[in-house]
Amino acid sequence: MSPDALTRRATAVWEECAGARVRFAEGAATVVTAPDSRFAPAGWAGIVTLGTATVATVPTEAHATALRRAVAALPTPALTGPEALAAVLPFTDVLGPATLAYAPEEAPRGHRGATGTEGVDQLPPDHYELRSLLAAAGPADAGESGLAEIISPAFTVREGGRAVAAAGYVRWPAATAHLCVLTAPDARGRGLARRAAAAAVAHARAARLLPQWRARPAASRRVAAALGFHELGHQLSVRLP
Repeated sequence: MSPDALTRRATAVWEECAGARVRFAEGAATVVTAPDSRFAPAGWAGIVTLGTATVATVPTEAHATALRRAVAALPTPALTGPEALAAVLPFTDVLGPATLAYAPEEAPRGHRGATGTEGVDQLPPDHYELRSLLAAAGPADAGESGLAEIISPAFTVREGGRAVAAAGYVRWPAATAHLCVLTAPDARGRGLARRAAAAAVAHARAARLLPQWRARPAASRRVAAALGFHELGHQLSVRLP
């Protein structure tokens, strides 16, 4: 899959998530009122950039007016930067920014990480070992991972009779698999997330889904890059007064 084709598929995902008829136009920023947008939590403003195109969704027209003024004052890279945005738009809470990365349908030539499943087990997404892993990680990391929401099998690395890393995915619009990955706090830094995620990516590819990886921590971005994901954009959510 060419870079342009991958960008088109990523764009289709977010145009469908916007909750309103909208398109990402190169070099342009569009703000729409869309109370049902999936760009951000309910009642928040969500900003997504893909390349040089930006779409922002807000819950009310009054918010749209304020955000349009802010968008006009900032270059595209700054729109998903909390500090730059705060200088022109007051907000009371923030999520992100997160990097949006996508993997092509085929693994890169000579790339083994995205297909190897050695030492990875498949468990049902409601398996008790997954619940134990989520509890061990704590509410913040567990919530950030999204692992509790997966509909795919849980691709799991197990040690000592417990799951120490797991990955799966949630089905998103436009035939997309949104990856969810979590490693136990005492097992991090050993490449276990990459092993589990590689199996989940291979499963998504076999189902002809576009793997999507949304990451904030640098360590998560490194795992995605090692698996052949391409960073194409950013997402920021803010709660407006």
